[in-house]
Amino acid sequence: MREPVELRRKRILAVVHARGAVKVSSLATELDVSAVTLRRDVEELARTGMLRRGHGVVRPVADDVPARAVPAARSGDTAGDGAAIALVVPERHSYLYETLHGARTALEEAGARITLHIAPQAAGAERPQVERALAAGARGLLISPRWRSAAGEEADYGWLSEVEVPTVIMERRPWPGSALHALDSVCSDHWYGIHLAVDHLISLGHRRLVLAARNDSPTARAIRSAFSEIAASRPEVEDWTVVLSSPNAGPGEPGTREPVPDLTALLRERGVTGAVLHGDEDALMLVQRLAESGIRVPRDCSVVAYDDVVAALGSTALTAVAPPRAEIGRAAAELLLDRLAHPAGTQGPVRRVELLPRLEVRGSTQELIRSAD
Repeated sequence: MREPVELRRKRILAVVHARGAVKVSSLATELDVSAVTLRRDVEELARTGMLRRGHGVVRPVADDVPARAVPAARSGDTAGDGAAIALVVPERHSYLYETLHGARTALEEAGARITLHIAPQAAGAERPQVERALAAGARGLLISPRWRSAAGEEADYGWLSEVEVPTVIMERRPWPGSALHALDSVCSDHWYGIHLAVDHLISLGHRRLVLAARNDSPTARAIRSAFSEIAASRPEVEDWTVVLSSPNAGPGEPGTREPVPDLTALLRERGVTGAVLHGDEDALMLVQRLAESGIRVPRDCSVVAYDDVVAALGSTALTAVAPPRAEIGRAAAELLLDRLAHPAGTQGPVRRVELLPRLEVRGSTQELIRSAD
């Protein structure tokens, strides 16, 4: 199934706003689209004033704003020594690029120099990027590891806990009691996000629910765990289940394969009238598949997406849980700047910050229409 134009352009904007300036050729490769298609999209986005282009490079419109003056360094601050703050994020991850954009904005406002490191889609890819940044003299680290599986996440705990510069983890929550438990982190409260979704569906009269979710990130695993806990605890829910949202939504590692059921058949078999779908791209494609099979959204099944990166762009705009992605990045950057502004030993306790998602109600949910007996 071809990617919708609006979704592709949303991904282009996410990358450009996160990175600041990107070669058009590199952008085409990174987003896995043809150079011709990419140039056409860039021309249209530039025509509508959403970005700037020139001589093979595309930039965010905000880059037209003159750079802010670098503030004077405070006692113990190293902002004036030219050492950079390293940002490490996975490649091709539009959700985290919005988090990165929030962090970048806060750091630039503070006059900090930034180096961006993109980790390839491979297990353990973040470590070489961090080591490279530290060897170049980075004085602080903001990182959002991909962590496709729980085992891959645990494998990174040891070395990441021993990084010798102030470090803040963005949109990731290390396991309680792990080596990273005592490391600063800023994350969305995904339990609350799922609570919003389930509570919304229940309030509309839906009693038989399904979560079709990814299983290839800490966010995905948190969502699955929260849904199981919340659905099981709500007496109104008569039946619920958790399934994989698409064939490529699992970790893809030995021993982690999950079956991908036919969602249309599952909804009919179990009488499901309310679905939570993670993430947005899978949600849009699943809704299209339901329509092709004669299941109308929201008349036959109400749908809540989780992520809200592109949920509003569907032919039926999807009600969605919206984690505060940019605010997560800004809060993480401000926490790191605070650490860097004070001498070691005077920085106060470790902080594990959680920000609450919100629910954006759109056209894909409605009150359950009960058939007459």
